[in-house]
Amino acid sequence: MRAYFIALVASFAAPLSSPEGDTMAIEAPSGAVGGACILFTGDILLDRGVRKTIEHHGTDYLFTQEMDSLLKASDVVVGNLECPATKVKAPKQKRFIFRGEPIWLSALKEHGFTHLNMANNHSVDQGRDGLTDTRENIIRAGMTPVGAGKDMSEAAKAVLLTQQPRKVWLIASLRMALENYAYLPHKASVNQEATADIIKRIRQIKQKDPQAVVIVSLHWGAEHTLQPVASQRLEAHRLVNAGADALICHHTHTLQTIEHYQGRDIYYSIGNFIFDQQKPLNSKACMVKVSVTKDNVTTTPIPIEITKCRPRLTR
Repeated sequence: MRAYFIALVASFAAPLSSPEGDTMAIEAPSGAVGGACILFTGDILLDRGVRKTIEHHGTDYLFTQEMDSLLKASDVVVGNLECPATKVKAPKQKRFIFRGEPIWLSALKEHGFTHLNMANNHSVDQGRDGLTDTRENIIRAGMTPVGAGKDMSEAAKAVLLTQQPRKVWLIASLRMALENYAYLPHKASVNQEATADIIKRIRQIKQKDPQAVVIVSLHWGAEHTLQPVASQRLEAHRLVNAGADALICHHTHTLQTIEHYQGRDIYYSIGNFIFDQQKPLNSKACMVKVSVTKDNVTTTPIPIEITKCRPRLTR
């Protein structure tokens, strides 16, 4: 068993490379012939500083022409929606409380997003009604919500991203406690399944369809840190051993380690995407291109830097 780590936090000026010296080329997100291209972005906030930016410049301002080209060239684009998007105003008692406007979701759709992950610690900022309304608003905007449902059972279901050239499933889960929010799995929830249950879900998919691809997205880790802790590494390894083909995760608002383990890539945190945090630690991030063919699954990090809430590609 061999594992190695790739540090991405210092600079994006040079090509990303492994300790063995192999260059990881930054490619445009287009799938191979007969394959599929799935693009993952980090955290999307539609409140606070981003709200002010939208109110002043409009939603289209958030997307550069170059970024639009990348998003729209992909077959599937998955973002982590780090706020409820609802007219419901029922703020929970917690430190950071967000709420975006539902109409702004249409801009995400227009700029290429197809799926929005809700399995995070801010989807419940406006209570269960706000959570349910956000999920419905995502559907109305023409996108697919992931990691939330009318109860925990629905929230935990794997979502089919594409069927060509083979089925690709996404499992999203929140791996941390929620502030001032009761764990009531029979009511509207985000997915908080235990690792053992996620492992069972992965194995069930693989047993039914050995050619299926399973991507796991976890919301976890310590904010504003650059490395995962040992327990995260153990959990990630268990998921890969169970059959996960890649882990693409977030929550820390920083770009963390990429680990190559047992032939699979683990992105412990890909950082922000549309966000208002301005410190260099928080403004460097990456998107992840997942290329799926009949025979291979490969991932490629695409470095970005966020300036005034706006993500830009870095060279």
